[in-house]
Amino acid sequence: MGEDILANLFTLVMLILLQAVLGFDNLLYISLESKRAPEDKQKYVRKVGIGLAIILRIILLFVLVSVIDKFKEPIFQFDTNLFEGSFNVHSLIVLLGGAFIIYTSMKEIWHMMAIEDADAHAEKNSASVGSVITMIIIMNLVFSFDSILSAIALTDVFWVMAVAIVVSGILMIWMAEKVSTFLKKNRMYEVLGLFVLFVVGIMLVTEGGHLAHLKLFGNEVMPMTKTTFYFVLVILLVTDIVQGRYQKKINMEIQKRDESA
Repeated sequence: MGEDILANLFTLVMLILLQAVLGFDNLLYISLESKRAPEDKQKYVRKVGIGLAIILRIILLFVLVSVIDKFKEPIFQFDTNLFEGSFNVHSLIVLLGGAFIIYTSMKEIWHMMAIEDADAHAEKNSASVGSVITMIIIMNLVFSFDSILSAIALTDVFWVMAVAIVVSGILMIWMAEKVSTFLKKNRMYEVLGLFVLFVVGIMLVTEGGHLAHLKLFGNEVMPMTKTTFYFVLVILLVTDIVQGRYQKKINMEIQKRDESA
């Protein structure tokens, strides 16, 4: 009995750590999406959105434990000279979620490139509290599939998985505030965040394509691993830091040249 409790506690700690690692991309999306709400409601949106998502994650966990095989059964499949695939519920959810994230990030990047008044853009891009909360919940469920399936692979004890989801959700609420505050104070990193989100979308699309056994022109779609994702994240971060310091150096040289002229 005591060994079972220790084993469950060890699994619980491992699941919480796993949720924390797998939840980074979700956390970034929540922080960026909440900015679309009115400024005085953004903190409320993050807390309510993540809180409701935790409840729905537990429900989803219960559903997946009960009908995991049905999520793997193909809904439709096709085989042409150019494309080949067999889609199930899991692959479709991941594919559509990734495509939506790519669309959202590219739309925001395009707006940043547009020459227009910042206040006008903020007003045009603002959304209601309800719609932002809804998007946070939906995308949270999309991101949760991998973590829940990983949890099911590690243990069959429901309370362990449920506690891990609740604890990781509480940590996510706390971290979302930290990330949002950082982005608000360092707005230049918003561009970096959007490109990271774009890579997240690509990762989900490739994962969905792999789950659907999708082949394009006879070549199988391979998923982007988390290792590759974090490697790309580091490269983007280093590039951003180097670019920022180089730009500062150029500005100082221009300033010295103007002063000496």
